[in-house]
Amino acid sequence: MEYWAEIVGQAEAVDTLHRAAEPGAVAAHAWLITGPPGSGRSNLAFRFAAALIARTVEARAGVFEQVRARTHPDLGVLTTQKLLIDIQSAREIVTTAHYAPAEGRYRVIVIEDADRMPERTSNVLLKALEEPPERTIWILCAPSEADLLPTIRSRARSLRLVTPNAQDIARLLHERDGIDAAAAERAARLAQSHIGMARRLASDADALARRDRSIQLALGIATLGDAMRAAAALVKVAEADAAALTEERDAREREDAMRSLGLAPGAAIPPQMRAQMRALEEDQKRRATRSLRDGIDRILTDLLSVFRDILLQALILEHAEASGQEPTEAIELINREEAAQIAERAERWGAARALAVVSAVETARERLGRGITPGLVLEALFAAIIAETEA
Repeated sequence: MEYWAEIVGQAEAVDTLHRAAEPGAVAAHAWLITGPPGSGRSNLAFRFAAALIARTVEARAGVFEQVRARTHPDLGVLTTQKLLIDIQSAREIVTTAHYAPAEGRYRVIVIEDADRMPERTSNVLLKALEEPPERTIWILCAPSEADLLPTIRSRARSLRLVTPNAQDIARLLHERDGIDAAAAERAARLAQSHIGMARRLASDADALARRDRSIQLALGIATLGDAMRAAAALVKVAEADAAALTEERDAREREDAMRSLGLAPGAAIPPQMRAQMRALEEDQKRRATRSLRDGIDRILTDLLSVFRDILLQALILEHAEASGQEPTEAIELINREEAAQIAERAERWGAARALAVVSAVETARERLGRGITPGLVLEALFAAIIAETEA
């Protein structure tokens, strides 16, 4: 099971997919992998795709290198850097589903963010699932089954992932990546069990510093002027974070693609391989347009963790006051490093105001998901926090 070693905290799912991909096994023609952000559903989907394509167990690792670089001829990927997957992209990928495998046992099509398909787009996919080609397997990824049409769900075998345990993620970072145990624990905790973010916080000091700055900017708001300045500053933080992440990821993907094509880094690309590299570059450009919005959403997620810490602390204080006793309960803070500020605000705000702030952050995330300008989302959020906590 070494092939699946990077999949953290999903032993049951790994066992299911490992058996389904065994040579000689009859795999379902469509799979729906669901799980919360950071649970590793995309990574699991692509590892499963490589295992299905590979003709032998021994060939899986090599095939996965091509799958990860999106260069294997038997792999199709439907994703988007926009808010929704458009119907034309769905029609194009459905057309390729009828191609016979060129090298492997199956042709596999992975749809990342399948929850981003509107009904018209979903109906295009539905027809393909109703009459599946004999040697094509679909793998859909989404946060939950409820995010897809019932007709789509009914035609796919569902596999639910769980939120990984922070201790397991910290152990992986320590044992595999050589991260100091204390740094690995902090990263896994602050990332709220999001595997990719934990790895980044543990290995990138600048990313951790940007997170700390985001928290301090939000906690330092006292006036409406502070709120507007903090909103502008956080947009700049998100822009810097998105630029760093995009540059790092683009370089790694290009390197992986070159290696899978048998080319040395920096080598000239032969004409017959240029189409694959051009497709990768186009995907990277589209992703760049979405990176800022994702960065703002990550900041909101981090702020939500702080305000939830404040809410829990406030509830404990109010419970102790109501019972006439000293607080004896201890909570596991996500943001232990801000314990003093969390305790001060919990006492000053109280549970009702803290809950209102948590709701304001959740509203901001919902607005961001609707495509509202990130700067306006943050300004409205911080103005609401001032209104709730300083009234």
